[in-house]
Amino acid sequence: MAVNKALILCLSFACSVFAGNVLAADDAKKAPSPAQQAQQERMKSCNKDAKDKALKGDERKAFMSNCLSGKTESAAPAAEPATQQNKMKTCNKEAGDKALKGDERKKFMSDCLKG
Repeated sequence: MAVNKALILCLSFACSVFAGNVLAADDAKKAPSPAQQAQQERMKSCNKDAKDKALKGDERKAFMSNCLSGKTESAAPAAEPATQQNKMKTCNKEAGDKALKGDERKKFMSDCLKG
């Protein structure tokens, strides 16, 4: 009888440790990456637009495909960082062409990036 209790106790402990590890792994998986968050936002925006346009069936599928790939207006917020990135490249090139250094370069970059 003591062996059975010990065995049950060991199995209970093993199960609780295993369950704890599984729960910890689930917690780690729940935090989406920035790319996943952007895709989720794009999905919400595209779904809302498709609903507003009352699209159904193949028409909705085609719209969603285009929207999620950035071929429609709904994807415009996701395209904004690319615009900022292009601005940064242009400003960096101009600062390099002018051979700006130190505080002078910082001021130029700040003014350039503001538009």
